[in-house]
Amino acid sequence: MKKLLFFLKKYRKESILSPLLKMLEALTDLAVPLLVAMIVDDGVAAGDRAVVIRTGLLMVAAALAGLLLAVIAQYFAARASAGAAAQMRHDLFAKIQSLSFTELDRTGTATLITRMTSDVNQVQNGINMGLRLLLRSPFIVFGALIMALLIDVPSALVFALAIPLLGLVVFTIILSTMPLYRGVQHKLDAVLGRTRQNLSGVRVLRAFCKEEEESEQFILSNKDLMRAQKFVGAISAILNPATYLILNLAIVALVWRGAVRIDSGDLSQGQLIALYNYMLQILVELIKLANLIILLSRSGACMKRIGAVLDMRSSLMVKGNAVPEKAEGRVEFEHVSLRYSGAGADSLQNISLSCGAGEHFGIIGATGSGKTSLVQLIPRFYDCTEGCVRVDGVDVRDMDPTFLRGLVGYVPQKAVLFSGSVRENLLWGNPDATDEELWQALRAAQAEEVILNKPGGLDEPVEQDGRNFSGGQRQRLCIARALVGSPRILILDDSSSALDYATDAALRAALRSLPWHPTVFIVSQRISSLRGADRIIVLEEGLCAGQGTHDELLKDCEIYREIDQIQTEGGPVHAS
Repeated sequence: MKKLLFFLKKYRKESILSPLLKMLEALTDLAVPLLVAMIVDDGVAAGDRAVVIRTGLLMVAAALAGLLLAVIAQYFAARASAGAAAQMRHDLFAKIQSLSFTELDRTGTATLITRMTSDVNQVQNGINMGLRLLLRSPFIVFGALIMALLIDVPSALVFALAIPLLGLVVFTIILSTMPLYRGVQHKLDAVLGRTRQNLSGVRVLRAFCKEEEESEQFILSNKDLMRAQKFVGAISAILNPATYLILNLAIVALVWRGAVRIDSGDLSQGQLIALYNYMLQILVELIKLANLIILLSRSGACMKRIGAVLDMRSSLMVKGNAVPEKAEGRVEFEHVSLRYSGAGADSLQNISLSCGAGEHFGIIGATGSGKTSLVQLIPRFYDCTEGCVRVDGVDVRDMDPTFLRGLVGYVPQKAVLFSGSVRENLLWGNPDATDEELWQALRAAQAEEVILNKPGGLDEPVEQDGRNFSGGQRQRLCIARALVGSPRILILDDSSSALDYATDAALRAALRSLPWHPTVFIVSQRISSLRGADRIIVLEEGLCAGQGTHDELLKDCEIYREIDQIQTEGGPVHAS
């Protein structure tokens, strides 16, 4: 509730005026049955046409006033709900951007997408309807009860009995459905997660003919969601018939009692019609209130899920704002170990290495040996669980992450391009880069020819994920994007795997000739890509199996020697 009030803080005026205007509209509704009673008793019964016309005009005026008040109130409610939802999405996006990879891994992409879309939409609908009806419906219910008491106390006792009984039914059903709606949202996360996984891996699915199997798994998840929705829907569906039953019985009792009192002369026909209309108003408003409470219960469950994300604290706490005396690109690992959240064992164990400014450092090892984990500690995507990582003599945990990542150019295993143009993608590396600097980066990344052959040049459109470029072209453009920022440390995490040997060799030569001489970390499965590195580390199951130059490792490291033999001579593969 506090978080919801925080998001509505900018819309105090709208949040106050909307329910206030709706209550004024409710007054016009409460006046209508009295006007109808006047027409029946003072106009029709007395044969006075003037009273009928005059009172009828008053009813039209009341209806027009109510319409105007309702339109203004709904405008304010829509403005407040849409504005609060926009702020929620903004804050959620900012929070997600601030989270470490650990929190993102733990929460999951599908859940975060659901909370930014479906959950926020549910909260927006809840705010909109709540501002419009949360005060108006109870106001009309109790206002109709008071008006009924003013007309005829004995007849109004039917209202006094029906309203508490209706409240008991409504709140019993609502309280039982609130936790069920939270479960429905979790099952929706599962369906969206499977959908996202299948869409992102559709090529692999088709390559292995797994479409039918995955379709069956999706159907099971979807049926699970459907069962949960049907169960909670069945409970919610009891609400309307139960309330209609109680209110219709109350109407029967009211008409029976009113007929007796009319016969005795204690009640007029117009007053009975007014009482009947007030009972109908109570019926309509209680149905609205019941549906509103169901909507608010769903919105409340969604708001808790949104709040859970907003309350997340990044495990990468900024401990200081230390800055190296000189940004040279020196990197040191001192007895570093890393264990991912929830993992049963360390991914890296007791790794120590030192890389001087301008050196090229190679990292090789079997799949799952910890190569990517090692380089992701440099820009502090994760924190090591033991030991420390230093950049230019400063512990990365003591540096501002923004400053640290400004020193590092990181090219991940999966080449990711964003929809827009080639120029827009390259400018991520440096928003102020000139066209000449962009072309220099493209030349160094061996991507100049790719862009020259495109009709749009730097303004060539890029589809989402770079679908209109080949795998090798995407990798080269990602490397160029990193080079545009002239980073002191360049990390190539197996980012040349789609390049042919000649292009890979030209790329490594170009990196050697860069004018600012960055420190380069190259993660690769190819020994040919690492042969010219100043030093190479060999990882096996998170441990350092060897460290040195290519020649030294061939002499002293059996694992490295086996890899070289396999790649150069086609020798036997030994399990590592």
